[in-house]
Amino acid sequence: MAATWRLGCRVLLPACGGGGLMSASQPVFKRVVVKISGEGFCPPGGFGIRRAELDHLAAEIDQVAALGVQIVVVVGGGNFFRGDRFAETLGIALSTADYMGMLATVLNALALQEALERLGRATRVQSSLTIARVCEPFVRRRCLRHLEKGRIVILAGGTGNPHVTTDSCAALRAAELGADVLLKATKVDGVYDDDPARNRQARRYERLTWDQVIDNRLRVMDVAAVDICQQHRIRIIVFNVFEPGTMRRIVLGEPLGTLVADASTPRGEPEARGGGAS
Repeated sequence: MAATWRLGCRVLLPACGGGGLMSASQPVFKRVVVKISGEGFCPPGGFGIRRAELDHLAAEIDQVAALGVQIVVVVGGGNFFRGDRFAETLGIALSTADYMGMLATVLNALALQEALERLGRATRVQSSLTIARVCEPFVRRRCLRHLEKGRIVILAGGTGNPHVTTDSCAALRAAELGADVLLKATKVDGVYDDDPARNRQARRYERLTWDQVIDNRLRVMDVAAVDICQQHRIRIIVFNVFEPGTMRRIVLGEPLGTLVADASTPRGEPEARGGGAS
């Protein structure tokens, strides 16, 4: 058997016929939860869904699925409706506005399902809100069975409860389904100490601890979501989903984006976790 080296978290193998190194082709994660905000479905500052962004998201997920990785996608709905912003504007209860936002996530989930199936990927949409005509209810064991059969599962409706963000939903589902990592898909290549769009001197963090994110209120995910990940020791990797191929490279072990974990946790070599259907 050929010798292998582990450079940080990336497995490197001797290149055939020479002394160089080549990247490993096997994923370091078996099951991932990908969180895609609603804004990822449209241009910056836009509204609704645009075909270019939709097809790009589907293509990035398809590349990871081709590696044999089990994929759960949690979608937001901010490209259509944000409950906290519209409650006061429309004069409606915040709880009602949050439910309206959950319905917006279903729109994104159905669109992404269609885009993935155009690429030949079997996909199921499960929702925390019961909408039987267009999607299944979220049932943990059924979701796990879909994953084991090689299907991509898109989760809509958040947790089904108002006052809880879709970031927290992603963290909860990652814990519930035994995911190895939570991939936070954004439009920037990690977490910065300042807004990189306004400050060219802003520094990107290669890694942070959960406590650093919580104590410094860094813009990774909401505090409740990070706290859930810390309790269940779920790594978070924040990356730019619109940089082609980045998600695939992360799953193969490249140290891209910003890792949020404790100081001793590696990016690869996932810890043994529960979560199989029975």
